[in-house]
Amino acid sequence: MLENPRSPRVRAVAKLTKRPARAETGLFLLEGPQAAREALTHRPDIVVEVFATPSALERHADIRAAADAAGVEVVLATESVVDAMADTVTPQGIVAVARQAPTSVRDIFAGTPRLVAICEEVRDPGNLGTIIRAADAAGADAVVLTGRTVDPFNPKVVRSTTGSLFHLPVAVGVDLADAVRRARAAGVRVIAADVGGGDFLGARDLLAEPTAWLFGNEARGLEDEALALADLSLRLPIYGSAESLNLATAASVCLYESAFAQRAAR
Repeated sequence: MLENPRSPRVRAVAKLTKRPARAETGLFLLEGPQAAREALTHRPDIVVEVFATPSALERHADIRAAADAAGVEVVLATESVVDAMADTVTPQGIVAVARQAPTSVRDIFAGTPRLVAICEEVRDPGNLGTIIRAADAAGADAVVLTGRTVDPFNPKVVRSTTGSLFHLPVAVGVDLADAVRRARAAGVRVIAADVGGGDFLGARDLLAEPTAWLFGNEARGLEDEALALADLSLRLPIYGSAESLNLATAASVCLYESAFAQRAAR
């Protein structure tokens, strides 16, 4: 039983809430039973260890069973130890450590992807996590993150994906021009979501074809250089009085529109 919140082992896990420690170790933190369960179910190969209070293991016996099946060590810890490790106020008695295992952009476009989300300079962790979750829900083949986008292994991003981080390939630190070049070589049209773009409804027929949506920064959108790389840009219509749509909301609409069109064309 781990009892000391200030022990070196506990502090080493707690440091994973910070990017330098994640970059140095190649590890990241999973907080709460949902994240641990999804990782153990879909990517047990990357889970290094699980820390849990005895009461949490009683409530979530499936997590103990999944960890045992995957050969992952489960370490009993006090509530104060688990709290000291976590970034959240209430980790619900369970945290885990996992290895970062992003997919290469080469492998993503080496196949025959039909729907991909490319994020360029998305800086808000909640927005990025929601986009990954929306891409997963819409049946996208992958998410590509450029080097100017927030770290997907940030605890806030991991939490906001609600497990989707482990459901589909995610490429990290990609050069945008390289991603666009690979998309075109794979026969995938790159469409930028931009407030200055063309009429969304008029271009709907194009969405049945393989598409990579390009999403930009929350405040500034896509820079001119990024827009120039895309095959075309489209804007979502605003029918009410709202000034604009939140980035993650707009991305969700775009991804689902493509999903609807592609399934209707089958």
